[in-house]
Amino acid sequence: MSNASPNILVLGAGSWGTALAKLLTENNVETYLWTRDAAQAADMRTQRRNLKYLPEIVLPDALHISDDLNSVIQTSDIILFALPCAAFRDVLTQHAQIIKNKKGLVWACKGLEQNSLKRLDEVAREILGEQIPLATISGPNFAGEVARRVPTATTVAASSYVFAEQIVSYLHNDWFRAYSTDDLIGVQMGGALKNALAIAVGIADGLGLGANTRAALITRGLAEIVRLGVAMGGRTETFLGLAGMGDLVLTCTDDQSRNRRFGKLLAQGYTVEKAIHEIGQAVEGYKTAQSAHLLAKQLQIDAPIIEQTYQVLFENKPAQNAVRALLTRDPKPEHHR
Repeated sequence: MSNASPNILVLGAGSWGTALAKLLTENNVETYLWTRDAAQAADMRTQRRNLKYLPEIVLPDALHISDDLNSVIQTSDIILFALPCAAFRDVLTQHAQIIKNKKGLVWACKGLEQNSLKRLDEVAREILGEQIPLATISGPNFAGEVARRVPTATTVAASSYVFAEQIVSYLHNDWFRAYSTDDLIGVQMGGALKNALAIAVGIADGLGLGANTRAALITRGLAEIVRLGVAMGGRTETFLGLAGMGDLVLTCTDDQSRNRRFGKLLAQGYTVEKAIHEIGQAVEGYKTAQSAHLLAKQLQIDAPIIEQTYQVLFENKPAQNAVRALLTRDPKPEHHR
């Protein structure tokens, strides 16, 4: 496989998977988009639109769309996983013998494995072994804007710079700018943890607490991400880049963010279950908040915003009480560990 002509299989025809498949196809990368829904696949092939998630976007004629995973996974060179994180282990386990011999595995979901608290690269290595190159795509990227070709930047982190730069070459064009790094740990931690913080900011905005509160939560939330991420092995500078601060600002300040909208619904009195149903797609930050809470306890990291978010989501703590708990903490130096 040359850099000019890969064959990439995108798993998951949600908004993000569809946007990435469209981008790759428009960059002259032979791309297959898989959905488990046969009816959705048929509609997308005939109408060249994803009516459920991106109804206004016309899909390129060259994009292959399939619901036959056993067929398309056999012929692909690189797998790009764009399903929710909760499906990561199951999909890799079911197809391990095929995927482990591919020329690379990339994922575009952001989260930790809930029960084990493992990063997705750890899950992939456990199942697929040490040989297959691994990468993730993470940054301040709303699917709808990428699909509409809005100028965008992202980070590709990989197990080696060579593989990161290879994936960058497939994504990069004159409106989608991709940066490479080998800090696979830091990029994953930034992408996962920001979702939990976005719920906290959504709750605060839903309570009408104002711009000052939002800015404080984003800034202090970033400090918690850095402490946890560095403890896991990430590099500080990664969290100040696109996959850290960039993604955090985006998802905390715009209602295209499902996690932010979820938090706002909770502040309006929705139960967790009703809020998730109202959103209608995966709210990765919900489970990540629990994982981040457990990880902070395990690593003995001070993460009060994550802790209070966890208590609201999983212990039925009233949001107003969580805000009060944050405000009444003892004063501390701004930069403490």
